[in-house]
Amino acid sequence: MPIPLAPYPLPPAPCTPPANGSQNQLVCSGCRNLLLYPLGASSVCCAVCNAVTAVPPPGTENAQLVCRGCHTLLMYIRGATSVKCSCCHTVNLAMEANQVAHVNCGNCQMLLMYQYGAQSVRCAVCHFVTSVGVPTSTVEQKLNC
Repeated sequence: MPIPLAPYPLPPAPCTPPANGSQNQLVCSGCRNLLLYPLGASSVCCAVCNAVTAVPPPGTENAQLVCRGCHTLLMYIRGATSVKCSCCHTVNLAMEANQVAHVNCGNCQMLLMYQYGAQSVRCAVCHFVTSVGVPTSTVEQKLNC
């Protein structure tokens, strides 16, 4: 007598990414893993450590940077000027892309433009190095080029 065969189970439906803009991400407050969550959620429970992380209010844009102390990915609210790492407590300068600052050369007084956060800037005219954010009389030096 033939044995009836059960049909093979159907393969799972392919995972389709959510519609553009229907998910956001944040860093877990417990284990620092990156978490994805649906828009409209008020908090997210981490599947790794079960920590519950509050979601920032709607309309708040997040930015990311890598901690200069321990190289952990940090997320912060766009517009912040500094971010303190919760792992190593390093205070990181948070700057927007293409953000620039100006200073006058300590030697020839040429107006110099440099990337915000730089420690010093070298004049393209006279090659003088001007330190930024420290009194100029103690930190300028001539390069022997």
